[in-house]
Amino acid sequence: QVQLVESGGDLVQAGGSLRLSCAASGKIFSINSVAWYRQAPGKERELVARIANSPTATGYADSVKDRFTIFRDNAKNTAYLQMNSLKPEDTAVYYCRMVVVTTTPPYIYWGQGTQVTVSS
Repeated sequence: QVQLVESGGDLVQAGGSLRLSCAASGKIFSINSVAWYRQAPGKERELVARIANSPTATGYADSVKDRFTIFRDNAKNTAYLQMNSLKPEDTAVYYCRMVVVTTTPPYIYWGQGTQVTVSS
C-alpha cells in the first residue's frame, strides 16, 4: 500500500511564498510522473504543474508559470512545489498526484490535500 502525505499549506499574504511537500511511503519501486493539482471552492480541480521522471521535464499552467517551481527528490520519494509571488487567486486545496510503480503495474495515487490561503 502506498500513501502520499502532503504538507506545507498555510495562510500567507499576497506576495509571499510557500513550499508544499508530498512524501510517498510504502513498497515503492519507482515514481514515474508527479503532478500538483488545485481545487478552489466552486471550481473544478486543475493541473498546476507536473514533472516527469527521466528526463525531469516540467510543465506549468499559464497562471503559475514563472512563479511556481516543481521539483523532486527521488531518493526521498518526495516532490515539492515552490510557490512564490502568491496571489489571492492561488487560494485552493492543493493535491499531489503520483504514478507509482510497486510490485504491480503503475498506479495513480493522490494525497489528501493541503490548504493554501492567500490574503490580499
